[in-house]
Amino acid sequence: MVQLTRENRSKFVKVKCPDCENEQIIFDRACTPVDCIVCGSNLATPTGGKAQIKAEIITALE
Repeated sequence: MVQLTRENRSKFVKVKCPDCENEQIIFDRACTPVDCIVCGSNLATPTGGKAQIKAEIITALE
């Protein structure tokens, strides 16, 4: 018997905004643009798979 296991390859990441230094948790495979909730700066843009994260990644949450 073959047992298939699916690994969860997506995760949430804690990032720091380059403009206002606000820390925010975002999804690493975001399908919509993610903006900072304080200053409105763009933190991540969708690419079809993993999002292009433009902010500094502090930690990856499992």
